[in-house]
Amino acid sequence: MDMDKYDSVMELAKRRGYLWSSFEIYGGTAGFYDYGPLGAMLKRRVENIWRDIFVINEGYYEIEVPTIGIEDVFVASGHVGGFSDPLSECQKCHESFRADHLVEDVASNPDTLSSDELSDIIQDNNITCPDCGGKLGDVYEFNLMFSTKIGPGSKRIGYLRPETAQGMFVDFPRLLRFYREKLPFGVTQIGKAYRNEISPRQGVIRLREFTQAEAEIFVDPRDKTHPGFDSIRDHVINLYSDPAQSSGTEPIEMSLGEAVEQGIIAHQFLAYAIELTHQFLLRVGVSRQRMRFRQHMKDEMAHYAVDCWDAEILSDRFGWVEIVGIADRTDYDLNAHSTVSKTDLSVYMEYDEPKVIERIAVKPDMSTIGPVFKGKAKAVTQALKSLDAGDLTGDEVIIEVDGEQVTIPVDMYQVEQVRETIRGENIVPHVIEPSFGIDRTIYAILEHAYREEELKGEDEGRIVLGLKSEVAPVQAAVLPLLTREELMGPARGIESALKRKGVMVAYDDSGTIGRRYRRNDEIGTPYSITVDYDTLEDSTVTIRDRDSMKQVRSPIDTIADVVHDLVHGHIRFEDAGTPIE
Repeated sequence: MDMDKYDSVMELAKRRGYLWSSFEIYGGTAGFYDYGPLGAMLKRRVENIWRDIFVINEGYYEIEVPTIGIEDVFVASGHVGGFSDPLSECQKCHESFRADHLVEDVASNPDTLSSDELSDIIQDNNITCPDCGGKLGDVYEFNLMFSTKIGPGSKRIGYLRPETAQGMFVDFPRLLRFYREKLPFGVTQIGKAYRNEISPRQGVIRLREFTQAEAEIFVDPRDKTHPGFDSIRDHVINLYSDPAQSSGTEPIEMSLGEAVEQGIIAHQFLAYAIELTHQFLLRVGVSRQRMRFRQHMKDEMAHYAVDCWDAEILSDRFGWVEIVGIADRTDYDLNAHSTVSKTDLSVYMEYDEPKVIERIAVKPDMSTIGPVFKGKAKAVTQALKSLDAGDLTGDEVIIEVDGEQVTIPVDMYQVEQVRETIRGENIVPHVIEPSFGIDRTIYAILEHAYREEELKGEDEGRIVLGLKSEVAPVQAAVLPLLTREELMGPARGIESALKRKGVMVAYDDSGTIGRRYRRNDEIGTPYSITVDYDTLEDSTVTIRDRDSMKQVRSPIDTIADVVHDLVHGHIRFEDAGTPIE
């Protein structure tokens, strides 16, 4: 059977040192992959482009927090109680499966169904084990977090974080002071996250250990207009909205300005984050024609989200795959951590102009409260002041102090009308979160870059990994035409000059020049520099472009600057030297 594109990409990735199955000499384990020498370099380049966009240009400083979190953090976030997938186990071979995946062909939106509903569908449709055909057991919820113990002999439970976001929410008080208590501000983090997936069977699309790059952007919920929105208002993006999906229509090309004005995208801050995501994906090499932004439908929207969009890429084997989620998480996370930690996570926001209000206030009488309640007098007065004066009736009021109900007679307080000047208020920020799956992005780049070409007049074609030069692990190859000292000397000199310019260069003198070209085409090297006997006569070398296979002659004394400028897009290949016909 012929390999499909996924098999071809993964075969190349393993053979050329991009991706390897982890623990291979021990038989491997699903859900874990190693990045080989070229894969690790590709990944670092992708991460640094992400940093260039979000950290350097947007000013969202990066932090790093532990990958293990204490239980309280994940109780507050809801992961301890609700971060699970439906599991069904084969009664014969005892393999486990995602129940919602088992019923995809017979149920719409299976990820919204309960365990009981999934069990009924499996039974009613006689769905059996995909591996052995055995009977499947009842569906139950399986928590996806890896748990651990913190400290020797300790009873304190910890978890490997299932996302990087919670550490940024927990650090909110420190971050607020760092940003001088002004909104909006953002913070970023790139790091490992862990999910104990039930049956990961999609290569690097579904991993148990993976890398996330996330930005948490804290904004004023009363004003979600973005100061830079006008600069991207007219940018056109492929949008697949909830109404479009519901009616079965296709995605549409629409400007971000139109999408916000028509209420398709909730507000400017979310639209701006979608545009940054679009810029990033194009820059690292995701195909424009195989990318879309899909809005979450109402029945799949998280309960805390106002609006959520997924950047999806089209894969030959897996169809449309989410690689980025962009959501307005409202104030859910900060409120949740505030409740569990008993820490105020609000921001004091001054009004442009002070407001004068009149209100009915409760004024405690300390001369009577003090002698009666003694050490609790302060707590009693605070509880009285927090009451809504309009609800006070009768001869007494019952308040709660330190978990106890206390009866306060009417002679211990007065109700009076007061006039106050209000200069601001405390608000809990909303959070805009673009969350990137780096590993899925890496796979998208590899698949979208992979192509096989037939060459006119040649028996063998070539495999090309058409990576963007900015992300290519090896950016230039230096190839002496023959392994002769008079050619190898200048070639080594060019190699050193390129390294000094920060260009990742490979020196290759093994095999015929045609075989070396093919080898570098296959790993994605955008430019190859050949030193030949003409170099000794006129001090020029050949630069070959991977994609077009065109060649130019360029002076050896400026070759490092020329290749550096080619790699970073400062010049066109046609301007790099004299064309060779």
